[in-house]
Amino acid sequence: MLPRFLLLYGLLYAAYGCLSPILPNFLAARGLSAREISVVLAGALLVRLAAGPLAGRIADQRGTGRGILAAAAALAGFAALAHLPGQGFSVLLAVGLVYALATAPLAPLADALALVAAEDGRAFQYGWVRGAGAAAFIGAASLAGWLVAGHGLSAAVAAGGALFGATAFATRLVPAGAPAEVDAGASEGLWQGFSTLFRNAAYRRILLVAALVVGAHAMHDAFTMILWREAGIGAGLAGLLWSEAVAAEVLVFLVAGPWLIERLGPGPCLALAAGAGALRWAVTAQTVALPAIVAIQLLHGLTFALLHLACLDLIAANVAPGLRATALTLYGSLGVGLATALLTLASGSLYATFGARAFWVMAVLSLAALPVSLSLRAQRSAQARGSTERR
Repeated sequence: MLPRFLLLYGLLYAAYGCLSPILPNFLAARGLSAREISVVLAGALLVRLAAGPLAGRIADQRGTGRGILAAAAALAGFAALAHLPGQGFSVLLAVGLVYALATAPLAPLADALALVAAEDGRAFQYGWVRGAGAAAFIGAASLAGWLVAGHGLSAAVAAGGALFGATAFATRLVPAGAPAEVDAGASEGLWQGFSTLFRNAAYRRILLVAALVVGAHAMHDAFTMILWREAGIGAGLAGLLWSEAVAAEVLVFLVAGPWLIERLGPGPCLALAAGAGALRWAVTAQTVALPAIVAIQLLHGLTFALLHLACLDLIAANVAPGLRATALTLYGSLGVGLATALLTLASGSLYATFGARAFWVMAVLSLAALPVSLSLRAQRSAQARGSTERR
């Protein structure tokens, strides 16, 4: 079973690795202005925010998560390839929106299948396949750079489309998961399922922690390279520093994260991720000394990978199986996607006004997640006690 999920995650994240870094440049090469590119990207974000949760809810209701994942991957491949003959703003906008519609549920639905398969921990741990996906993203991004250098942007787009198509076939190799009909959450109406999730206090706290800690990365993603360049750090060294952070992410997904969650529990691990975020952004606000930057880049493994593992562990513990895909797609769109988009917008004004000191705002946001994280530990313990008493 593990090799099949490794193949699925490898292909899926390799497709993302080929396309995500180069699509804005591809649009620019097709003659779109900066304003038109921003409209395409903003429209894609809005589509993802709606399409992901709806796809997740339908997957839960009908017990067809694997089928929807396969269909969405195939559509994503078609949409990626449809960029190639596209010309003009209206055509590329339409293609971009279809691409966003197709890619919105891919990662959450893959996670839903992997969590069911890894639930007892005997076959494999979720972190192993997610870490393999992160490694595949890095490798594919490097491949995309080589393809662009040798054959142009279209070659990388074609490779990404082909990889999404291969993902659709790989999806059919993994188990479909437990039938959703056995759980009451699957039988709820379309909107009732969302309402049930938002009435779940533990789930709301999970979304809040993800929004605060992952959202705080927004300023880093938008302005760290600019900050480093202004401090005299060259592009080559900056790339190595960025790679260091991604390597730390892979290490935590594969090894350190599952070990920490097993020994500390997911709530304390969320608190650890939040504390690491506060430290990371506080140091960034204060210094651009190279030894300090090298040290804090390692914290990315905690602030992103450990947080993601702990959030998914808590979702599995606190959300009924028949609402699992819905919960994961909402987590990806509201807990991570919307918060990151809003904080990216805010980061522009903050950085323009305060420069590096604006990272103190991100440090405060991370600190705000600490008490919420620890309350999740108490919430889960209370539920476990209740379950024990009922037995």
